[in-house]
Amino acid sequence: MITEPVMEQRLDYQKVSSGAFRAMLGMENHVRQCGLEHSLLELVKTRASQINGCAYCIDMHSKDARAAAETEQRLYGLSAWREAPFYTDHERAPLS
Repeated sequence: MITEPVMEQRLDYQKVSSGAFRAMLGMENHVRQCGLEHSLLELVKTRASQINGCAYCIDMHSKDARAAAETEQRLYGLSAWREAPFYTDHERAPLS
């Protein structure tokens, strides 16, 4: 049986700074209620993780995006979203 390697989180935000962690949770709660579709929020989170260069977060958010019915093609093209023809204007706005 072949098992996938487990991605390791860079740091435990809750341990490093519980105040910052609570602020991030508050922002996450706000973002979830802002009206954007769940799948679009996962695209944005995946893109932010790409910009931050965090493999752990890319792995986590791309799996969440796939669970929200995002396609492989759109996930693969996310790093070049400006040129990719398969994102709508509505989706491009939060990616800018």
